[in-house]
Amino acid sequence: MRCAQFALTLQLYQLQEQVGLKKIGNDVMKVALSLTLGGAILYWMYRDFDFNRVGQVMLHEMDWTWMLLSLPFGVLAQAFRGWRWCQTLEPVGERPRRSVSLNSVFLSYAVSLVIPRIGEIARCGVLRRYDGVSFPKALGTVVTERAIDSLFIAIVALVTFVCEFRIFDIFFARTGTRLDTALSQFSTTGWLVTALCGIVAVGFCYYLIRQLSIYNKVKDTFQGIWQGITSLRKVKNIPLFIFYTLAIWSCYFLHYYLTFFCFDATASLGMDCALVTFIVGSIAVIVPTPNGAGPWHFAVKTMLILYGVADTDALYFVLIVHSVQTLLVVLLGVYAWIALSFTRIRQAVQPESQI
Repeated sequence: MRCAQFALTLQLYQLQEQVGLKKIGNDVMKVALSLTLGGAILYWMYRDFDFNRVGQVMLHEMDWTWMLLSLPFGVLAQAFRGWRWCQTLEPVGERPRRSVSLNSVFLSYAVSLVIPRIGEIARCGVLRRYDGVSFPKALGTVVTERAIDSLFIAIVALVTFVCEFRIFDIFFARTGTRLDTALSQFSTTGWLVTALCGIVAVGFCYYLIRQLSIYNKVKDTFQGIWQGITSLRKVKNIPLFIFYTLAIWSCYFLHYYLTFFCFDATASLGMDCALVTFIVGSIAVIVPTPNGAGPWHFAVKTMLILYGVADTDALYFVLIVHSVQTLLVVLLGVYAWIALSFTRIRQAVQPESQI
């Protein structure tokens, strides 16, 4: 009997070890794919680039005053996001310390440089560890925030697209991403097959969830997430929430726009160019690479060229600006990690069964 129990325990241990190794393997694969994709795009863009000139440009041809002025707005954008998060957590009965919320946001952006998109999970985990905040509820509010931000950017992008349609049309034509061309590749049968596959996939996933032994746990988790998603309806101070949202994106824009005045090639460009390149860059970072490296460079550089910036000058701009802003993200992440190391855990961590 004891031998059988020992054998069973050994099998369970081996199974857990295999699952752990599989998870590590998946994480490594995600990082590898992300770095490969971003690296491939950067290599293609800078394959004939003279990197020896970068130091010359940074030391003698840049106005660093404007770059330094842009950095506080990068910090404020993340700070407003942390303060807004506290507001969206209140309706679901969670009140984390503002300092912990702020540091969790700082840390989330830095962590996402290693594994894209993992930052959203990381900041929910930080709040759970230090302030006992329900992980599903926190994740639900993050989903709500992202939905609001996506809607806001979509509205701004639509207005910008209408006002600068000529530039966008040229951009789509040159990059081969015209919507009409992409849609024309699908026949009626293709659309029907795609829709059918989507329905089957959703039905299959639902069936699997119902059959799993952890169905109730998954159900409770999604209920917590749903509470977080619907938290916006119960936010007490809607004007303050709107202010935070506008402040976040205004700071992001100023963090980017002020860098135009660092370079002679972009200093004379107007607000319309800054807004167009900002929107295109914001959409490009959806591609899962570290801080949008690669897709962001390509999108912004292409749009700058359409506004008359020389190819080489556009490459200097995107390389230096992105590098400096990424460095800021790293420094804020390091600061948050140190600050959290000296932060007292306010209450006991909730049991795993409640996650």
